Amino acid sequence: MGRRMELNVLVLPGDGIGPEVTREAVRVLEHVAARWGHALRLREGLLGGIAIRKTGGPFPDQTRELAMASDATLLGAVGLPEFDDLPPSKRPEKGLLGLRKALDVYANLRPVYCFESLIESSPLKNDIVRGTDILIVRELTGGLYFGQPRGIHGPEGSETAVNSMVYARSEIERVCHMAFDLARKRKRKVTSVDKANVLENSQLWRRVVAELAEGYPDVELEHMLVDNCAMQLLLRPTEFDVVVTENLFGDILSDEGSVLAGSIGMLPSASVGNRLPNGAWRGLFEPVHGSAPDIAGQGKANPLAAIGSAAAMLNYSFGLTEEAAAIESAVSQVLDSGRVTADLKPTGPPASTAEVGQAVCDAIA
Repeated sequence: MGRRMELNVLVLPGDGIGPEVTREAVRVLEHVAARWGHALRLREGLLGGIAIRKTGGPFPDQTRELAMASDATLLGAVGLPEFDDLPPSKRPEKGLLGLRKALDVYANLRPVYCFESLIESSPLKNDIVRGTDILIVRELTGGLYFGQPRGIHGPEGSETAVNSMVYARSEIERVCHMAFDLARKRKRKVTSVDKANVLENSQLWRRVVAELAEGYPDVELEHMLVDNCAMQLLLRPTEFDVVVTENLFGDILSDEGSVLAGSIGMLPSASVGNRLPNGAWRGLFEPVHGSAPDIAGQGKANPLAAIGSAAAMLNYSFGLTEEAAAIESAVSQVLDSGRVTADLKPTGPPASTAEVGQAVCDAIA
């Protein structure tokens, strides 16, 4: 047993299947805290569609205050079809963007790992996906999602829409430094993805990354255009290690990674930024999948990405590597047992969301 800690965590269940998968992630956290003797302090807040319903906005001031006062935030999912016709500034997703900006979590870390027990779940051939172990580092607070000017202008019938892809050198440097540092703990290779043959923004990105690479002579660097990268991820995924890219490209490529993992329900993520005085990251941890309102409330949702996000939280925000590894090992055992939800194509009757969460707890014990 290592040191005992107080874990102050904000839980934002969100919309759709968010409350269901988050409930199981919290169950696992409570189990781990009890076994290792940590004090788990949980607070709950509103974000996304549920926040719009109850407060009129997707990111209430109270949620902002709770997030800033917590060591880490665990999020379920945001987004509901009933809000699709609202302007972008009023939609549930705006709450998520606001939370990321408030926490200054500028790097999103998305591992894409192919478990042997799930190799048949991928539509790709076994010999292509076997051994896949990629970490996608996505810049999270710049680019098209935040750049100004933006908006829809002009009279109805002849509108013009504008979005701006804006990056400062400092924004590129900080996320790429993180990618190189993470690669040093892995296979020491970084693939920087851009569209430098067309975009001036990407030309600056490529130049800055190349300059930074000189400070990491032990890490191999390759540059790749985003369209080629999308193809190569499906043709030779095992040749990638750390992939670093800007916001929009990272959003698309990391979702493509679900094909390699067998299900988007298997992809956790960690959004981190500047370190706190104690050396940890105040992070935002969330599964990659969406709110899936079509299966909400039916006990069909796969909670393993949310549970994996909880493991990432223990690792990055609290430095509890043993506890995080115990969760990851338990997830692998559950996958091997075949007691999984329908999206993972079980050989027998599919397990419910709650049954999978309990199985992970049992495997830890």
